[in-house]
Amino acid sequence: MLGSGFKAERLRVNLRLVINRLKLLEKKKTELAQKARKEIADYLAAGKDERARIRVEHIIREDYLVEAMEILELYCDLLLARFGLIQSMKELDSGLAEAVSTLIWAAPRLQSEVAELKIVADQLCAKYSKEYGKLCRTNQIGTVNDRLMHKLSVEAPPKILVERYLIEIAKNYNVPYEPDSVVMAEAPPGGEADLIDVGFTDDVKKGGHGGGGGGGFTAPMIGHDGLVPMPVMMPMPMPTTNPPFSYPPPKGPENFSGLPVGTYQPFSNIHPPPIPANPPTYESVSA
Repeated sequence: MLGSGFKAERLRVNLRLVINRLKLLEKKKTELAQKARKEIADYLAAGKDERARIRVEHIIREDYLVEAMEILELYCDLLLARFGLIQSMKELDSGLAEAVSTLIWAAPRLQSEVAELKIVADQLCAKYSKEYGKLCRTNQIGTVNDRLMHKLSVEAPPKILVERYLIEIAKNYNVPYEPDSVVMAEAPPGGEADLIDVGFTDDVKKGGHGGGGGGGFTAPMIGHDGLVPMPVMMPMPMPTTNPPFSYPPPKGPENFSGLPVGTYQPFSNIHPPPIPANPPTYESVSA
């Protein structure tokens, strides 16, 4: 239903402000995390593994936060692209439900860093009712993005994720590090899916994912010699040995009324018929 305090232009302006603010924060946090990784490598080189583990937990949270900001930036872009639906429809369009509910859910958790996000959430609540906003803030509505909720959770990162971060940092800075064998033994299969790219810019990614907070393109697979292998040509299918098409034999002459049909037969009598000596007689018919 249409709220009395909704102002479409205010929502539009603040959506753009949120996008700009998020981009600045993502860049700033990524640069700070880059410096922090060098600090962690120094801890590992000095044998201060426990201190490095504690420091890595902070890096993981920052990486999670950057990825959450990228999701929110995407949703703000979506609302701007479909702003005509927001203005023309009183009810919430189903294609915007996840974006709207996720922005409302994230506003109180990020308003200290992105003040404009609270204005966006307030305008969306004014548009679609305060009751809807309450359901979104507790996710009773059930449409808040699960990945974003996971990235903004206050739980400590898994130990196996901490170990994998340390392994990647040590590998990229050429620092010797022996991972915790107990933690590695308890690691579930396929646990690398949650490992965000450690964000090195000068070194070659060893099969890593996109930069920043986990979003981006997948790096090509690199061979043992450090080169990208050439694509393998697929064999062309050979033609099958089917017998060639055979035409039917020509039909012979067919007999019809005793005369051959279909072939040329020359005349056997080459003399013309005899001319009668007297002209023919005609009988007159009287009327």
